Amino acid sequence: MQMLSSLLDLFPRDGLHAAAMEIIDGASVPAPYHGLLVHRHHMTVTLEKHHGFKLDLAVESLKHLGADYARKILLTAGPARKIVLAGIMRLQLQHCREEVRRQIVEQKIPLGRVLIEHKVLRWIEPCAYLKVRLDDELREVFQAGPSAKVTFGRVARIVCPSSFPSPLTAASSRDEEPAVQLLEIVAPEAP
Repeated sequence: MQMLSSLLDLFPRDGLHAAAMEIIDGASVPAPYHGLLVHRHHMTVTLEKHHGFKLDLAVESLKHLGADYARKILLTAGPARKIVLAGIMRLQLQHCREEVRRQIVEQKIPLGRVLIEHKVLRWIEPCAYLKVRLDDELREVFQAGPSAKVTFGRVARIVCPSSFPSPLTAASSRDEEPAVQLLEIVAPEAP
């Protein structure tokens, strides 16, 4: 898948590798991962509800050239700062109002929370679901034990159209350039 490859190519030495990822159908994503991934909502909201805490953002790597902005991130939850998601996001800043762009570049809160708080019109489109084999490096990222063998993720895009009157209209307009491309891998659940 082109979008997955282009996201992984942004940070080729940072522990996320295409060889460990298998594209699967959404119906094949098992519980509880299915409820965490197979939807059209922000992962921020979904993971906050699942873990019972607001999420914090940790930026691991960053690339910013003009309007092209990309970062490899971890989202953490609760006082223990449990890692609940690892991912890569690529954003076209020209699609954002100045105050939204400023808050994104400040890197203090997750992207989903920024878009929600600023009431940015958006449409989230999952593009693929992933089964991710955990190697030692990914187990370490997620602070998972040796018994953790796989987790799951998704590739998605967020369209922030200026002229769509509703998300239903957005569904029929595939030519719109995505404002955001996402690779989101949730932490393995304890057995």
